[in-house]
Amino acid sequence: MSNPSAPIFDPVLSGVPVSTPVGAPLSPEDQARADLYALLARLLLSAPDADLLEALANADPILAQGGELALEQSWERLQLASGVMDPQAVAEEFDRLFVAVGTPSVNPYGSRYLSGYLNDAPLAALRADLARLQLARVRGAGEFEDHLGALCETMRVLVAGAPRIARRSLEEQQRFFETHIAPWYARCVDDIASAEGANYYRLVAGLAGAFLDIEAEAFVVGEESNDRAS
Repeated sequence: MSNPSAPIFDPVLSGVPVSTPVGAPLSPEDQARADLYALLARLLLSAPDADLLEALANADPILAQGGELALEQSWERLQLASGVMDPQAVAEEFDRLFVAVGTPSVNPYGSRYLSGYLNDAPLAALRADLARLQLARVRGAGEFEDHLGALCETMRVLVAGAPRIARRSLEEQQRFFETHIAPWYARCVDDIASAEGANYYRLVAGLAGAFLDIEAEAFVVGEESNDRAS
């Protein structure tokens, strides 16, 4: 799969310099994971502009492997919509869903789903984990770290690394995913998909759900394989 989100988007997180280099080139599988995390971060944090919609419409297909049929189908639906949607209409939809005055239709924050309140204990726990990983919120970033888009960007950094930021082991990726994303992402993407007026973002939610389901299952399968081998 080509990277439809190129050029690399400004990260939500910045890293404290670390001594460990990023290392050898990523495997094709990890590069594809990093690309999808980057794309989801971009789409969840701001509306796609005309260039991104065009890039998505012309991107390579995802071909199903194993249990990835849902990902292939959701990708195809998003591609088709990206080729016909008006950028201004998508921008207005994004604002209605996520930026409305008062209470938006969807608040895609972990604290909201895990505790019922924004900026609550789950955000504090996340910040402690990010500090352990030597990651910090970019000054002036518009969203808190527990926004689903910000968490996708964090996973991209853990998978692929970034300038002055070492990529992290699969075990570290799994720990972060299972602690900060797995307990609530399914409810969040369901809320996005079912929100009134969610046309393009219903498809974004479908892609996010299909991909994150694969990630969750892959981590479990990998852990079970390691247990059998030990």
